[in-house]
Amino acid sequence: MMRLPRFSAGLWFAAAIFISAFLVFQVQPIISKTILPWFGGSPGVWTTCMLFFQLLLFAGYSYAHVLTKFMSQRSQGAVHFALLLFALFVLPMTPTADWKPLGGEDPTLSILLILLANVGLPYFLLSSTGPLLQAWFAKRVRDGSPYRLYALSNVGSLAALISYPFLVEPALTTSSQGQVWSLVFCLFATVCGYLAASQFRWAPTECDAINRVDATVSTSHPTWKHYLTWLALPAFASMLLLATTNHVCQDIAVIPFLWIVPLSLYLLTFIICFDREAWYSRRWCAGAGILSLLVIHGAAFTTSSWSMPVQLLAYFAAMFFTCMVCHGELVRNKPASQYLTAFYLMSSAGGAIGGLTIGLVCPWLFSTYLEMQICMLAAAVIMTGVFLVDAQATWLGDSPSRRVIGVLGYCFVFIVVGFVEFGDRDNGVVRSTRNFYGVLQVTESPWGTNLVHGRILHGFQFRHPAFQKLPTTYYGEEAGVGLALTHLREGKPKRVGAVGLGVGTVATYGKPGDYFRFYEINPTVLEIANNDFSYLKDSAAETEVVLGDARISMERESSQQFDVLVLDAFSGDSIPTHLLTKEAFDVYLRHLKSDGVIAVHISNKHVNLEPVIRRLGAELHLPCSIVASPDRLPQCMRAKWVLMSKTDTFLASDTIRENSRRLETTSEFPLWTDQYNNIVQLLRIY
Repeated sequence: MMRLPRFSAGLWFAAAIFISAFLVFQVQPIISKTILPWFGGSPGVWTTCMLFFQLLLFAGYSYAHVLTKFMSQRSQGAVHFALLLFALFVLPMTPTADWKPLGGEDPTLSILLILLANVGLPYFLLSSTGPLLQAWFAKRVRDGSPYRLYALSNVGSLAALISYPFLVEPALTTSSQGQVWSLVFCLFATVCGYLAASQFRWAPTECDAINRVDATVSTSHPTWKHYLTWLALPAFASMLLLATTNHVCQDIAVIPFLWIVPLSLYLLTFIICFDREAWYSRRWCAGAGILSLLVIHGAAFTTSSWSMPVQLLAYFAAMFFTCMVCHGELVRNKPASQYLTAFYLMSSAGGAIGGLTIGLVCPWLFSTYLEMQICMLAAAVIMTGVFLVDAQATWLGDSPSRRVIGVLGYCFVFIVVGFVEFGDRDNGVVRSTRNFYGVLQVTESPWGTNLVHGRILHGFQFRHPAFQKLPTTYYGEEAGVGLALTHLREGKPKRVGAVGLGVGTVATYGKPGDYFRFYEINPTVLEIANNDFSYLKDSAAETEVVLGDARISMERESSQQFDVLVLDAFSGDSIPTHLLTKEAFDVYLRHLKSDGVIAVHISNKHVNLEPVIRRLGAELHLPCSIVASPDRLPQCMRAKWVLMSKTDTFLASDTIRENSRRLETTSEFPLWTDQYNNIVQLLRIY
């Protein structure tokens, strides 16, 4: 019989589980970043990837459960060893350019197919590692707790998640990240394959003896209530995680990669609860969660406006303590080791249900992020209920008066949260629509009509007919784009390209004989621009809108010979970095006339894109001038545009020199390419 060294039996299992968890949470950002440019840099890519990985996690846990329940120890090892060997032939895991969408496909389905074909089998095996090896560990190491290995796996997940944006991404190109990941997977396959081989050669008599011992110490078979608890608690925690991520990234702080914080906190609750049951206190966790909810919703009754960091802290605290309660109660109901795989199977099913609910069902049912409001109310019910259960068992007791106080407190929390979340609030919304790319709202203000995405204004048009053709928001005549469209080739017909449609404001600069070609990835934006605004239909120029990712569309087109190319896709909640790489600018320059101008809109509250443009200017030998236009409310907002040209003729003209400053190019900042770009270093922290 093959035996592991006695001093390191537990170490082998710990190493395999830690490496697998690390790889699981490293592959997610690596492949997500690889395919992110193919789908316009939308935050929906992250949500869809998370949905895929939750579904495959469930598949891996199902495989582990079936393997350990219906196969002998030898068969388990043989099957798993064969799959590990086969997975090595799938590497490397990064998809090639052949997988790029052609345009018009359903983005969710396309992403799921890409992920399934390129990382499906390796991720499936990595997902099954936790429950499968814990089941083997429970039979091999009789004095060890397999549930502590689950806490260790979450430590590995957290380490991978935190290290990626701060260590891995700045140091390695995307292709190098995939290669290194594949090499580490080979290491994992070696360690896990050795463990699988040891199971294959395990003597049946010893296995049977251990199973008989397990049978003598086992508890009663779990009831349907146990299975429902194992399913419902992780499902709600997963829903709250995704709903909170969507809410804070869209409505509080449109900061890229903010999704890392709630996911890290979510994993931390697993680590704390599964490492040691004593870490979880019903009274303190539920009490702190209730307090966080009251802080969030109590702000609605005050006249002061809370700062963004305070709001983030309150929402993250509420999510953390609610997940602590869900996972703490999950651990309190965990079964004996012979039911371990069933326990993890139901837990993963709950996580998958939560992901499906937020990722697919809610976008289909709701036109806003209503799931966050529902989750907040459900969190109030759960945490107040758990707090009262603990109170009745300890300090509240059976006193009728104290019970009345408890019920009144329960009702108070429920009413406050319910009133704030579902109370009637007239915010001027006349239309709200939601799809893969987020929630778009058309609102009415005293002056006119607005298009809002999250907290970002993407366009405004005056209601009065006399002012409807005025350029507004970031596109006034003093702005860089206004100067370029007004003064370049004055009196002559112009060909203008625009990456990002918005409400079509730049089309108001069109004159008879001009041609304006817009590139827009979100079909709903085009619908709103045509139905709720009139810039496109009132333009004197010929206008055309190309649906699909701008870069992919331009790569496939013959040269358009634009006089002006407007890049206006960087003021929103997610920066499409693939539109700011050297390879992207090579495409733009192919479509630009020899004396043409590229106008780049870099107004963004949270990201400073100026270093990227300066570096591109130095690399491509493009003179650059920056135009910072002031507020002219209610018509125009403060805007920052960079004008770039192959020649210095237009930028050196009196009009541009008087309204801009020359932007010195530099080679000190890292050049953004398709293989390397790191937006974290550009975040404005305040």
